[in-house]
Amino acid sequence: MLKILCKQVLPGLAIAALSFSVTAKETVFVGHLADYSGPTAFVGKYYADGIKDTLSWINLQGGINGTMIETETVDYAYKVPQAISNYKKWKSRKNMVAMQGWGTADTEALISFIVKDEIPVYSASYSGHLTDPQKKNPKTKKAAPYNFFYGASYSDTCRALVQWAKDDWQGKGETGKPGFVHIGDNHPYPNAPKAACAEYAEELGFDVKPPVVVSMKPGDFKAQCLSIKTTGAQYGYVANLGGSVVSLIKSCNTVGTDIQFMSNIWGGDMLTFKAAGEGIDNYVFPALTPFWNDDVENLKMVKDIAKAANRDESFQTHHYIRGVCSTLYMAEAMKWAEENGGITGANIKQGMYAKQDWIPEGLDGVCLPASWAADDHRGLNSVKIYQAKWNQGDIAVKQLSQVTLPRREDWLGY
Repeated sequence: MLKILCKQVLPGLAIAALSFSVTAKETVFVGHLADYSGPTAFVGKYYADGIKDTLSWINLQGGINGTMIETETVDYAYKVPQAISNYKKWKSRKNMVAMQGWGTADTEALISFIVKDEIPVYSASYSGHLTDPQKKNPKTKKAAPYNFFYGASYSDTCRALVQWAKDDWQGKGETGKPGFVHIGDNHPYPNAPKAACAEYAEELGFDVKPPVVVSMKPGDFKAQCLSIKTTGAQYGYVANLGGSVVSLIKSCNTVGTDIQFMSNIWGGDMLTFKAAGEGIDNYVFPALTPFWNDDVENLKMVKDIAKAANRDESFQTHHYIRGVCSTLYMAEAMKWAEENGGITGANIKQGMYAKQDWIPEGLDGVCLPASWAADDHRGLNSVKIYQAKWNQGDIAVKQLSQVTLPRREDWLGY
């Protein structure tokens, strides 16, 4: 017997719960923190939907070797105390074995808890601080042996972008040092790659300018755009997302700020581009999956997951697809755990190390091959770089390059 329970309550509480009662079959609990109403909801809701839908789909396929996943999605509105409170509730009341998380501030705040409790967390924060499981690098804040994410870290993504920018500068026949500036809020998420990326930019010969602080909340950013213009930088790393990026692009287009914008993984998607308008022309951004309407055979599986959840099959952002990838990497580690002593947090963690350069079954061409090791949680060190083009309201994206970074020891956890 399959029993499904749905709830709709206020933000900050559970907005959706799936409870599975299966005769003669076991269940395990996976928590899910999401932002549907906070400052990152513009992109967060699509990533969260990808996770929710995939957890449901796994159960429709028979669970983890017959063990069903019980799950609860909580809109914590990007508030750290709410995230910690729900984590503790799930740990004490639900015997949680793993968690799908979201933001940088809350994910980093939970590191000590999850190490003590041996609960793997798969975050949508790609903070480089989460990649050093043994604190091998003195610059690492805390050892993070139970943190995983699908993607290149924010630091490595920014490094890939400045490497592309150097090639772009030289390809244009320019001489002298190009200027580089970090643009983002003074918050753990935008700040995560700031120091690491600035160091690499200097190493590559950039003139690194003082960062320009721009709020994650949408607003009139003409003053900030004039500050960016004053720096004289030719390349700017946009560390925010969603409505803030839309406001930034519009404001800078209004005051004539001539700079090559390059964004983090959350700062570039079709909905942002459409909202930003013509100022988005030539905007450079990274991606780790194909786009919804790309001609990739195995996207059919992703669309089947969306269809089973009654989503719009005509379009989902690539953030949704990354949510699918994250969940299925976790599911395969859970399968390994079930076959090697049982689905516990410690065994799921070991399952993440069982394969090298692996892709969840059926998702070749959708998720990039990833590897995690007990001493290095940098799952990916390759970044695809794209550019948005604006043509009278029509927006097209094209791939410019794919940058593969070295796994330098001094970059681990940083």
